[in-house]
Amino acid sequence: MNISHEYSVSEAYDELLEPGGQPRCAARALFHYLNTLQPGELEARRQSVDAAIMTMGITFTVYSEAGNIDRAWPFDIIPRVMAKTEWMRIEEGLKQRLTALNLFINDLYNEQRIVKDGVFPLEVIAGSRNFRQQCVGITPRFGVWAHISGTDLVRDKDGTVYVLEDNLRVPSGVSYMLENRQLTKRLFPEVFEVCNVLPVDDYPVQLYDTLAALSPRDDERPVVAVLTPGIYNSAYFEHSYLAQRMGAFLVEGSDLMVDADDRVYMKTVSGPRRVDVIYRRIDDDFLDPEVFRPDSALGVPGLMRAWRNGKVGIANAPGSGVADDKVVYAYVPKIIRYYLDQDPIIPNVPSYLCMAEKERGYVLANLDKLVVKPANESGGYGMIIGPRASPEERAAFADLIRANPRNYMAQPTLSISTAPTLTGDCLAPRHLDLRPFVLQSSRLHATTGGLTRVALKAGSLVVNSSQGGGSKDTWIVDTEDSCYPA
Repeated sequence: MNISHEYSVSEAYDELLEPGGQPRCAARALFHYLNTLQPGELEARRQSVDAAIMTMGITFTVYSEAGNIDRAWPFDIIPRVMAKTEWMRIEEGLKQRLTALNLFINDLYNEQRIVKDGVFPLEVIAGSRNFRQQCVGITPRFGVWAHISGTDLVRDKDGTVYVLEDNLRVPSGVSYMLENRQLTKRLFPEVFEVCNVLPVDDYPVQLYDTLAALSPRDDERPVVAVLTPGIYNSAYFEHSYLAQRMGAFLVEGSDLMVDADDRVYMKTVSGPRRVDVIYRRIDDDFLDPEVFRPDSALGVPGLMRAWRNGKVGIANAPGSGVADDKVVYAYVPKIIRYYLDQDPIIPNVPSYLCMAEKERGYVLANLDKLVVKPANESGGYGMIIGPRASPEERAAFADLIRANPRNYMAQPTLSISTAPTLTGDCLAPRHLDLRPFVLQSSRLHATTGGLTRVALKAGSLVVNSSQGGGSKDTWIVDTEDSCYPA
């Protein structure tokens, strides 16, 4: 195969090739290797990896009117490559961002200095469905609320990397990042021999250490449990996978109880066993029926009481979703400057808040050019991509904005970067983003790269697996050691 001739670079920034068709420095080893393959060999390898995914049971669940459907994880075998030198700067920016956001959350639930100083408007908190009054006055251990974050990054046409979204409630996808690496090692062992791809395998250990640091008992090995909604949840594969890799217990709400002394216990065949830290994968609303939704069968009665009294650690902390709000997102550059006295290392995508009359007017007048998102949805739901919507769809969305302007924000339609993706028996450019994961408790840790999500449909900008997207392995390459000559 001759990639330079067979692969047509799109108008967007291409992660593999420069505009002239030559490989980017970090991708030269991969480029030269792919050029050695015979026609049909990539397709044969894809078929083998698809069979492996089915055998290994790597799945996700799609919710539909017809019921819940388990699907094999959609994996594209051509990795996305980035140089270590560029990644180190991004990693620094991710750590800066999560540090500031945790200071912000802790401030909101306590002194609210940022509001009193006029940097952040009170009306945003008042209109936030994720601000939990039950958390006011609490400072978790280390002052950290969002212990695990998934930050969505995109690259624009000029090569600039932007933060597109912050995911601070129950971010998912890291198990697929780990499995993608294992699959790619099997597919391209020859490339790993000559290309210094930095590892991601230590994430389960790093996650365990992050959680263990939250334990209220310092004198014993912490008992960590992953709290799952159950087998019908879309991310259940990830819940069970991480529990197994960490050596933690996988539990549902009915497996736990809180005693009169506010300690949390797990029911076992040999009797109750105390739990020190809970990695919860259920939303706040269902966490504790005594405090939030009384009809919740997923949570644990008394769990908030145990957490408030310091008898159990919970990650992410209840209430951390207040910063997982696309309106709050627009203020993150100011938040970083306020708490850290630093300029943001990774910029935001320019944003327009519909709650501001002037900006709302601009959005309504330019719906055909903008992407408009609801403040608290995820997975690509509830948004509209203006240039690809019909006039009727835009008119209906304008009515939603007018009815609840606090709930919407808009951004320009970026020409996000592409990478070669196997479509049939040939390579074609497909748009993608990157979700790195950052851990914080007693210290900070960022994954080396993250989960690259790719829009498998030609021209689509929607990368979410629930809406037809797939994923790639992400290679952070130390070009000083393994960069092929030009």
